[in-house]
Amino acid sequence: MTTEYTGEAPGTRDLGGGLTLTKVSVGPMDNNAYLLTAGPEQLLIDAANDAPELLKLIGDGGLATVVTTHRHRDHWFALAEVVEATGAASLAHEADAGELPVVTRTLRDGDTVTVGGHTLEVIHVVGHTPGSIVLAYREPDGGRAHLFTGDSLFPGGVGNTRGVKEHFDSLINDVERKLFDRFPDDTWFYPGHGKDSTLGAERPHLAEWRDRGW
Repeated sequence: MTTEYTGEAPGTRDLGGGLTLTKVSVGPMDNNAYLLTAGPEQLLIDAANDAPELLKLIGDGGLATVVTTHRHRDHWFALAEVVEATGAASLAHEADAGELPVVTRTLRDGDTVTVGGHTLEVIHVVGHTPGSIVLAYREPDGGRAHLFTGDSLFPGGVGNTRGVKEHFDSLINDVERKLFDRFPDDTWFYPGHGKDSTLGAERPHLAEWRDRGW
């Protein structure tokens, strides 16, 4: 792993309060998977396309929870194998859960997920899929916010809505209202593919994204 976190995979980052993030990219579509570790407890965001690599990342410490950001197969291809190997709970939004091979708890907007005493908020953003979610974590004592955005927000725009205007309008509205309107510019976000960014770096382009329609 790199010693300084750059937003590219692989990398590790201290999120404060004893919570550590490890980012890897796996599979032919370069899916990002994020492992949050707090003491003996671990949470994986998106059991993507390479179960052996993800199980190697998880290691002997085990896994308490897997959260799937949305129902597209490249983000959960390894889910059943990872859950079977670790006994982890499998969480996803109720609107996408029916498309996944294993779900032990469904999520709604405003729910919370915990790892080692740290809390992540579930934010439902409709458009890329009906049940796409973002997980929001705030560092202790008013520190930086961190958003795990799946395929709903990337550097340079929102996720693919396949030219369906209704889906794009829903997604851009939710992303603007629930993310950009709520969180400050130094908020760091971690997408489902590629390099990270901050809301401040992307905020000036929101009108441009709306105008172009993707």
